[in-house]
Amino acid sequence: MAVPKRKMSRSNTRSRRANWKATPVALHTCPQCSAPKQSHMACPSCGTYNGRHYVTAERTEHQA
Repeated sequence: MAVPKRKMSRSNTRSRRANWKATPVALHTCPQCSAPKQSHMACPSCGTYNGRHYVTAERTEHQA
């Protein structure tokens, strides 16, 4: 396993880590209720996905 010979400076470390960005979640509108929802997931407000209603997809108290 390769081991670095010298300590990497703070500026080199920070410039390397500058690309560790989180991408925003892509949101689409629900065809039933027009609420924003994540693609390939059941709608959090009405609980429908692909024209079917899923009761377990509705929000509960512990979900944010």
